[in-house]
Amino acid sequence: GRMKPVIVVHGGAGRIFKEREEGSRAGVVRAALRGFGILKQGGSALDAVEEAVRSMEDDPHFNAGRGSVLNEKGEVEMDAIIMDGKNLDSGAVSAVKCIANPIKLARLVMEKTKHMLLTDHGAHLFAQAMGIPETPGEKLITERSRERWKKNLEPDSNPEEFQKDLGTVGAVAIDSEGNVACATSTGGLSNKLIGRVGDTACIGSGGYADNRSGATSTTGHGESIMKVVLARLILYHMEQGMSPEMAADTALDYMKTRVGGLGGVIVVNSSGEWAARFSTKQMSWATVKDDQLHYGIYAGERHTKSVDEALASESLGF
Repeated sequence: GRMKPVIVVHGGAGRIFKEREEGSRAGVVRAALRGFGILKQGGSALDAVEEAVRSMEDDPHFNAGRGSVLNEKGEVEMDAIIMDGKNLDSGAVSAVKCIANPIKLARLVMEKTKHMLLTDHGAHLFAQAMGIPETPGEKLITERSRERWKKNLEPDSNPEEFQKDLGTVGAVAIDSEGNVACATSTGGLSNKLIGRVGDTACIGSGGYADNRSGATSTTGHGESIMKVVLARLILYHMEQGMSPEMAADTALDYMKTRVGGLGGVIVVNSSGEWAARFSTKQMSWATVKDDQLHYGIYAGERHTKSVDEALASESLGF
């Protein structure tokens, strides 16, 4: 291959409470290292982003897979998308319950059906047909999600206030062949209406990947992201010649001024330049390029380690 592979991951934009910072940092670093491990061995961008997102779905620090927030009825309903920049193939699932890794199911939708998006009951039947084991709903629910749900049910509560720490997880990558891919997965908004689907499952909003320009995965207020089709908007700006950072900032600024929405994005372009930008207070992110790991949570925060050093501390569980 001629490209130097790059992976960027995010663990959601919003407000990350102090006691969860360390776990969020460790989780995005772990995901980036896992994804990069695949790329380093010559694996595809598609496999790398799926693996990175799966790692965060399994981590209860994030609002995806296990640890997802609960809908109004106290259930987990999840959305996920994956996209291949080579031929613009994509697969997505929405409002799925009782599976541990919605991103795996999205990948199967892309590869085993002629469709791009399966929802709810249909997605469930497809998962069964593909032999994906069912995970009891309770296994996906953490104490924290249930506490938050209960608080939001109180008559004087304001769920909007809690949604400032809404999260999504995502990854973008470019592999040694120069192919890009994106993947995004979420439990959505706390106490959302049953059947609510946000930006994550929507191509062009929750993510987009095109070898000609790059790939992006988004996080933040889903309805705002959908209004401006945020992921595609960023790639449009890159097609006009903007750098990943400039494209991300321009699109986030537009979303804020036009519809009052806050969020965050990760981007990689077709030449391997990357960005992790957000208009919220925080966003956990990590990237690996040239065997250097970079990561942070606050605006302007950026730690750097060599991959070898990071892997050594990773095996000790941080």
